[in-house]
Amino acid sequence: MSAGERSFDVPAGAQVCVIGAGLMGIGIAQIAAQAGDPVLLFDQREGAVEDALRKLRQQLAKLVERGRMDAALAQQTLDRIRPAQDLAQAQGSRIVIEAIVEDAAVKRDLLASLEGIVPGDCILASNTSSISITALANDMRHPERLVGMHFFNPVPAMRLVEVVSGLKTDTRVAVAVERLGARWGKTPVHARSTPGFIVNRI
Repeated sequence: MSAGERSFDVPAGAQVCVIGAGLMGIGIAQIAAQAGDPVLLFDQREGAVEDALRKLRQQLAKLVERGRMDAALAQQTLDRIRPAQDLAQAQGSRIVIEAIVEDAAVKRDLLASLEGIVPGDCILASNTSSISITALANDMRHPERLVGMHFFNPVPAMRLVEVVSGLKTDTRVAVAVERLGARWGKTPVHARSTPGFIVNRI
């Protein structure tokens, strides 16, 4: 499939894969699941996903108790997040969002692994807060499908998400991620891959 034939869309109900079950990762998984998308959550650290889901269950229960969330929505959100035992399970995803350690080399290794797993029209997104998207894409076979999707902590409460394009990011990828962010209840803003992007630079 050539770049021109790819649609790069992320329709409602398409599988989302989040890699990294830390505060940012579980927050991204939560908002995607709340919006109705099935989420695959992976973390190479043993027990990290289960621990994150346990904490999320507790947080949602508190929201229900305070009348800030419907009990049915809380349960549906939890039911839509599925732990992944292996990175290979990301194969059926329309978008993979990495929220792992802020280390360029580690992120590049992950992206290289993902390119051998997911189909050619799957968007790869990085939640990096400051690492150059252009630099992360340098060794990729298809750098046009990499985009920054920088959320802010705590993800469920913070409305802003930066959509960061590297030099080779396909415009259709940035547009698809902008639409996805809006569907998840966020306010997307476009940024270029400059130091600090927009918010951290300010």
